[in-house]
Amino acid sequence: MKTPAPTSPTALRPLLVCFLISTLLCAIAGPASGKSKAKEPAPRFNATTTGGEKFNNDSTKGKVVLLEFWTTWCGYCLQEAGFVDRINDDYLKKGLVVLAINVGESKKTVKKYLQDHPRSTRIVLTSDTNLAAMFEAKVYPIYVVIDRDGNVAGEQRGAAGEKALRDLLDRGGLDDEEDDDK
Repeated sequence: MKTPAPTSPTALRPLLVCFLISTLLCAIAGPASGKSKAKEPAPRFNATTTGGEKFNNDSTKGKVVLLEFWTTWCGYCLQEAGFVDRINDDYLKKGLVVLAINVGESKKTVKKYLQDHPRSTRIVLTSDTNLAAMFEAKVYPIYVVIDRDGNVAGEQRGAAGEKALRDLLDRGGLDDEEDDDK
């Protein structure tokens, strides 16, 4: 039986496979090693809801803030709106402020959409905040959690379901004992 030459593709295949597996294991083990990125202060923001309520870093100090960036044409946003509203209702008395920021659409478009798809969260239009630009909202939905100290505790880009959003809120210091039953 002839042994392949050390530089032949057949001989290099096991080395390549070992390299890829070790790289993957390092990537997986990295975040679990306890070295998480330090929380950064949330950018200075102002937001006014369609109901006229005003929010900024100072007015939300001591509360957990969930920013939801969405659009009327985003199917995933529509799918997740129900549980975002439910989370808003569940955590309201625990100090959660949910701001659902519509990105880049007119007041007329959003108003018509909300007639067909009512929300219990506070709605903010792009023209009434600087948040969409600060968090580079270009894919939807995007969720950002700001903890009680005013630091960004976590961010999720894209739909991932209710459990992922509740886990994100846990990182912001908002734990719900009932989560274990869900």
